[in-house]
Amino acid sequence: MPIKLPSTLPAYAVLKREGVMVMGADAADKQDIRPLRVGLLNLMPKKIQTETQFARLIGATPLQVELSLIRMTDHATRNTAAEHMEEFYRPFAEVAATGEKFDGLIITGAPIEHLDFADVTYWDELQQVFDWTQSHVHSTFGVCWGGMAMINYFHGVEKHMLDAKAFGCFRHQVLQPASPYLRGFSDDFIIPVSRWTEMRQPEIDAVPGLVTLLGSDDVGPCLVEDRTHRALYIFNHFEYDSDTLKQEYDRDVAQGTPINVPMNYYPENDPSRAPQNRWRSHAHLLYSNWVSEMYLTTPFDMAEIGQRSTDWRE
Repeated sequence: MPIKLPSTLPAYAVLKREGVMVMGADAADKQDIRPLRVGLLNLMPKKIQTETQFARLIGATPLQVELSLIRMTDHATRNTAAEHMEEFYRPFAEVAATGEKFDGLIITGAPIEHLDFADVTYWDELQQVFDWTQSHVHSTFGVCWGGMAMINYFHGVEKHMLDAKAFGCFRHQVLQPASPYLRGFSDDFIIPVSRWTEMRQPEIDAVPGLVTLLGSDDVGPCLVEDRTHRALYIFNHFEYDSDTLKQEYDRDVAQGTPINVPMNYYPENDPSRAPQNRWRSHAHLLYSNWVSEMYLTTPFDMAEIGQRSTDWRE
């Protein structure tokens, strides 16, 4: 089954050209099934690029998925047209007021790593989001800063500033091969990394119930499962397009910001050459596995989300 998107959303045309199965609202409403409802709380500045990246990944499954775009209520974006935000996004306060529930929620990263969590302008509301997920979302996926914020809020695990930016494509290993989220994974693979902060494995290990699924000798823990809060936290960027690191590098060079050439990204580390995507297949695997797990464990009656699961394995 395809992903359900408004036909006027820019991601709809992009994914249609790429061969991803997308379905407009009229066609989707004729399907005699309950689609999975997934929300995307988009904290990134380039919102159209980010929503397309995640729609691409969760749309590559045999299940029908309905994607809802959500924004922080009082935080105004400077990088996306107001018309786009007005047409396609709902503020969290409005979503919460309706009492509606979601099978899944993705909370993206944000370029605010240098700030303490409490200094983020929308931190108070984001804490409300985290609490709301426990009663209104079956499975939450925190990405990069979003994952760091969630693991800090629920467990007090701190983020630590790095001496130099972790920037490039780094080899990672499967640490829990029996995890259903890692079905089909190679033992060793590449993930794009772009962050000034890190989470430390000993501090994660000190928290009962947290299990690290993916990690790297070079850049530390990557994917952590938190079954108590029905959540996954990933600190790196499987969702990135082939040229996303290039865009970040070119931007910093143009602004005169000190930055190293992203490691293991350009052929022979030559920025004049086109980068090759070596993570796409594992990106699709991870998000497809996440969607499949939601399908297997979420209640059919959405009113029961947050109260119990229907995991057939339990």
